Amino acid sequence: MTHNERYTDKLAKYILIAATTCLIGLICWYFKSVLLYIIIAAVVSLVAKPLMGLMQKVQIKGKRLPDWILAAFSLAIVIGLLIGFACLVVPIISGIVKNISLESVEASLRSIAGPLADLNAFLSQSFPRLGEDFRIETAIAEEIQKMFDVSVFSSWIGSAASYMTNLAVGLFSVAFIGFFFIKDDGTFTNIICALVPDKHEETTEQAISDIGYLLSRYFIGVFIEVLGVAIINFLGLMFIARLGFNAAIGIAFLTGILNIIPYIGPLMGGIIGTILGLTLKYSSATPLGLDVNFWVFAAILIAIFCFTQLIDNILYQPLIYSTSIKAKPLEIFIVLLIVGHLGGALAMIAAIPLYTVVRVIAFRFFGHHKAIRRLIPDEKLITKTPKSENE
Repeated sequence: MTHNERYTDKLAKYILIAATTCLIGLICWYFKSVLLYIIIAAVVSLVAKPLMGLMQKVQIKGKRLPDWILAAFSLAIVIGLLIGFACLVVPIISGIVKNISLESVEASLRSIAGPLADLNAFLSQSFPRLGEDFRIETAIAEEIQKMFDVSVFSSWIGSAASYMTNLAVGLFSVAFIGFFFIKDDGTFTNIICALVPDKHEETTEQAISDIGYLLSRYFIGVFIEVLGVAIINFLGLMFIARLGFNAAIGIAFLTGILNIIPYIGPLMGGIIGTILGLTLKYSSATPLGLDVNFWVFAAILIAIFCFTQLIDNILYQPLIYSTSIKAKPLEIFIVLLIVGHLGGALAMIAAIPLYTVVRVIAFRFFGHHKAIRRLIPDEKLITKTPKSENE
């Protein structure tokens, strides 16, 4: 074969790979809703799989229940917990949002007119561009009204009926797909292996096993982190700030969910939680919150969220981000910076799972390259049972 023929063959191969990639991308985009159901079902199955493993150890008269029953139980537990938690918290949050109107915010700000007058004078002197007529209470009221616009919220509630059918289809699809992912451990592996050449099939199976193991640990860890952050904030808001059960659990749930976003989420949760706590205290018709002045109460709220974040940084995050996916903190930080720059805060939520997938694939398929060996020098950094231990 001449040099030109080899060059032509390589060019044709690259063109075929590019065309195949584009075709797969178009198919995924066209069936993005189906792909989303599969991804959500895969996440649910990763969380439910350890539950099924525990139940498989339980025997009744020397026999264990069939796998399909155990899979159904595991799936029902996970989905039941999620739906039950949502049914508990969503009405509380919606009640908080409905109670926050522009009038109530302005009334609460008028009740602390003295401290705000001093603050306005300080800001006007320090930042002349704001102008002498600048009033921080007006700016805060407008921003909170934008965040919690009752008319917008009502329109969401009113249009919710049109989405009920799609929601029902989505829940059924996720439950159905997730059931078979949990019951038949090799279903997803067989689908992927059917698309790869035979010579890469064994390596692909190892990669999928490693990815499933690491992501299962990660998603369980994230769930524990959200729950842990919400519980600590709830206890602080309930028993220290004295905001009451509904307000405390609603704000705590929001901060827990926002904490999923690395680095930015805790800051957003602290700011929103402090604003909500102050607004509810000074706009409530009944006495709410500790009987202290504005600045002391604000300091108490900030201290609660800072303490929770300290516990999260010391206990939860090292356990989840470093231990569960077995990556170095510097790796994770750089990946989050890059993804945050490219896709924003929401993209950072998917950054660590995607990096875990890329990391395992890189080691399994390109582990002979120097850069990969430097990044992942030991097989123990991507899997629970290295090949050396099995042999």
